Amino acid sequence: MTSGDLDDRRAERAGEHPGVPDAFERLWTPHRMVYVGGQDKPEDDGEAACPFCRTPSRNDEDGLVVHRGASAYVVLNLYPYNPGHLLVCPYRHVADLTELTDDERDEIGALTATAMRVVRAASAPDGFNLGMNQGAVAGAGIAAHLHQHVVPRWNGDSNFLPVVARTKALPQVLGETRDLLAAAWAAAAPEGI
Repeated sequence: MTSGDLDDRRAERAGEHPGVPDAFERLWTPHRMVYVGGQDKPEDDGEAACPFCRTPSRNDEDGLVVHRGASAYVVLNLYPYNPGHLLVCPYRHVADLTELTDDERDEIGALTATAMRVVRAASAPDGFNLGMNQGAVAGAGIAAHLHQHVVPRWNGDSNFLPVVARTKALPQVLGETRDLLAAAWAAAAPEGI
C-alpha cells in the first residue's frame, strides 16, 4: 500500500454506489442508530418515562417479555450484546439493589438462575456474563430502574466487528428469540419461577 492509496481510502457514505458489487460484504445495522442517538433513553428518571415500568403493561410478544414472576419479570434486551441477552427487572421502580425488598431480591436471584438454565437448554452457550450496573457512571443506560443482565457467551462470539465496525452480528431477530426462550422457560423452569 502506498501513501497515495491511504489518501484514497475513506468511509462509504450512505447511498453511495448502491448495488455496485465489490469485494466487501457489508453488515448494515441501521436499527442501532436509535440506541446510539439516545432516542429510546428516558427523558427523566420518573416511572412514566421508564421503559422497564411500561413494559409489563404490554403483551408478552410486543414487550419481548419471556416470563412474568410475582415481583419481577424477564425481558429480552432491546439492544442485546448477544442473542438471548435477558434482563431481570423488578416491577417496582427502584434504582439500587439496596432498595429491593427481601422478596424482590430473592426472586431476581431465582429468575436469574432460571434464565441461565433456560438459555442453556435453548441455545447451549459456553458461559454467561451476569451483572448490574448501579448508576450511570457505572454504565447503566437506564440508571433509575435496576435490572440484572444475563448475557449468554459462546467461544468465539467476539470478533473484529464490535472493535472495528462498532457492530454486533445477531443471527436471530428478537421476536424469534423471545418465542424460543418463552417456550424453553415453560419447559425448563421450576414450578412458580
